[in-house]
Parts: sequence; structure tokens; C-alpha cells
Amino acid sequence: MTARQTAASGAQEVLMSRFDLTSRLVARLRSDEAVVGGIGNNNFDLWATGRRPQNFYMLGSMGLCFPIALGLALTQPRRRVVAIEGDGSLLMQLGCLATIAERRPANLTLLVMDNGSYQITGGQKAATHHGADLVTIARGCGLNESRWAENTAHFEELLDNALIGDRPHLIAAKIDEAPGRATTDRDPAWIRDTFMRGLGTRS
Repeated sequence: MTARQTAASGAQEVLMSRFDLTSRLVARLRSDEAVVGGIGNNNFDLWATGRRPQNFYMLGSMGLCFPIALGLALTQPRRRVVAIEGDGSLLMQLGCLATIAERRPANLTLLVMDNGSYQITGGQKAATHHGADLVTIARGCGLNESRWAENTAHFEELLDNALIGDRPHLIAAKIDEAPGRATTDRDPAWIRDTFMRGLGTRS
């Protein structure tokens, strides 16, 4: 973990590692949980932690990680579903938070990796860099179980609660600007077919 000084208060803000947080998530998976990795570094780090057929690695489709995960959670309610999204992508699809709150899938956990930038396209600053608070927005949409992770231990605590919860949870973490640890194979047909077999919808 690293720290940076926030402009507004002068306080030290803990910056976590996306790869480390993703690894901590994967270590908690039992067997059949579905994990949807948002575009870019989110699925790059998911790929780097170890491939599994229940992982879906998004290519393109910016902003659609949470909507895809919502559809999956609703159609397979007995399966735990985790979605890993970036702040920039979520900002493109904020309305999905209200829909998730309205549908209230008990098996859905939403993770937001917030580095305040559009890292893949050149590091342009996102609205979160200028003060947009995605946890406050999520709560305003009705997702009451929305929290900022204060550090890695707190992230693990929040994640453990979410994975046994009976309502959707959103966990957001401020992360550093380290790039993804690997590059996902860009083979859409393979990703789709492997994921469908992992979900038991294709033999």
C-alpha cells in the first residue's frame, strides 16, 4: 500500500494495489462463484491471478461490467457473482446502480477500483479525481451496503461479509496507478465458450 495527500483535507489517503485486492478476492472463492472483470486492467489482474472457467474477461463494452453481472446474478440466483469495475467505466453507467438497488439480488458483490483516472487511454483524470464519491452515489441510489475500504484488512472484512450477505454489496477502494500484471488473451469466442461451460450452460 502507498499513500497520497488529499487536496481537500491534507489527510493521508491509503492507496491499495488492484492486483493485491484481486488476489485476496480470488483466495476467498470456494469453487463456482462467477467473477466478471471489467475492461482493461481490472480483467488483466484477474487474468494474472489464475484462470478459471467461471471468470468472464470483458473486452470493450466500457461501463457494462455491473449490468452484465446483474443479469448473471438474476438468472443464476444460487451462484455468488462478483463484479470488478473501474471508476471511469462506472461513471459511464451510473444508472445501473439504481437498477441493482431496485432488483436487490442477494448474491451480487460489486467491487470498484478507483484510481481517479482513465488509465488505459492515457491517464486522463476522471470525475472521481475531482471529488465524485461513488460510494455516496451508490447509497443515494439505494445500495445501502456500500462502503469504502480503508485498507487491505478492512477490504477483506467487507468482502467476507458481502460473500455471505443477503443483499447486494458495493465495496470501493482507492488504488494506485500500477498497470495490470498481465494481458488477457483477446479471443472473444474462447472467453464466451469457456465462461458458459464454467456456468454449466454449455457442455
